[in-house]
Amino acid sequence: MADSGALVVTEARQQQPLSQIAESGTHRLLLKQWVKEEDLLARRVALREARLDGSRKEIAFLYCAFFAFHAASVLLLFLSSSASSGSASASTAACRRSWIPCLVSLLSSLSMLWALRYKSDTEAVLERLLAREREDALLLARCVSELKRKGVHFDLLKEVDALRRAKSLRVEAKGGADRPRRWQARDLAVVALFAAACGVLVLTRFLICN
Repeated sequence: MADSGALVVTEARQQQPLSQIAESGTHRLLLKQWVKEEDLLARRVALREARLDGSRKEIAFLYCAFFAFHAASVLLLFLSSSASSGSASASTAACRRSWIPCLVSLLSSLSMLWALRYKSDTEAVLERLLAREREDALLLARCVSELKRKGVHFDLLKEVDALRRAKSLRVEAKGGADRPRRWQARDLAVVALFAAACGVLVLTRFLICN
């Protein structure tokens, strides 16, 4: 009876995938390596997400700075033109020097638009990297789950190659569907802000000379 009970326990243990992995040196080392890589990928994904959030906050700050700068400049010009409206000679002299505030406004607008375009490109690159690392983490998690489920019956070459082929097909399909368009949302936003900056230049000239 004792021998039969020990035999049943041994057979049950052999049927457990984790016990089989613990007894197999190759599968045990592979599982440890994949678990370490899975933890490393999780940290990298968290770091990418933090950098992406920081980049989006910087973009929002640039939008606010653009509108706040032009609103403040137009308000100051309106107040100064109202204060000097009684003197015709002062108004004429200010109109002659109107190129100075216009140039300052144009250079400030161009610098902020360049920074906004740069941050938008950085955001797009971070989004692509984050999506790629999430796919790698998902692939590795599937490999780990399959290894834990099948134990020593997990065929390393066959299973891993099948998952890699599925990932490559998914990436190719995604790349074909997400081809860069000629006009993107961030390009339209930059064009709209440039048009607003040109409108501020015209308004600046009008306030100074009239």
